[in-house]
Amino acid sequence: MEHALPTPPGHRPWRTIAVVAAGIATLELLGLVIVGVALIAKPVMHRARSEAAAAPSAKHQATKTKILPLLPRGSTSVTILNGNGRSGAAAAQASRVRVRGYLVGDVGNAPRMGYGRSVIMYRGGRRPEALRLARDLGIRLVTPLDGLRPRDLLGAQLAVVVGG
Repeated sequence: MEHALPTPPGHRPWRTIAVVAAGIATLELLGLVIVGVALIAKPVMHRARSEAAAAPSAKHQATKTKILPLLPRGSTSVTILNGNGRSGAAAAQASRVRVRGYLVGDVGNAPRMGYGRSVIMYRGGRRPEALRLARDLGIRLVTPLDGLRPRDLLGAQLAVVVGG
């Protein structure tokens, strides 16, 4: 014959079961999060290390750029390109460049139009000449070749792209 054990008053077995089930579910979730992080972090760390190894340090880049002696104005060749689409803008700028003693190489149109401001671009190692030309012409934007290829300069060290 079977006897049911009397349940003590205030004892609810479903609460104990719910707390144990919630604890097990929490441990399972924690385990899944750890495994997921480990699986995702490994390729991300590998990629970050390979990119860090591929990118040369700033110290290495500084030694890579050759420091060339400053050319005199009469030996600095400048290509003048019209980047605003107005007829004669490049020729007028070429006259101002010649008056300041620079060699004017080619005068023509930029590969694209719509430059809002005039800009001076330079080949590698010719930043000092570009800054001097910018001072001479009152142009504030100086940058390495951007949007132009070295062959667009036709042998010149600097390019002045005339903007709006």
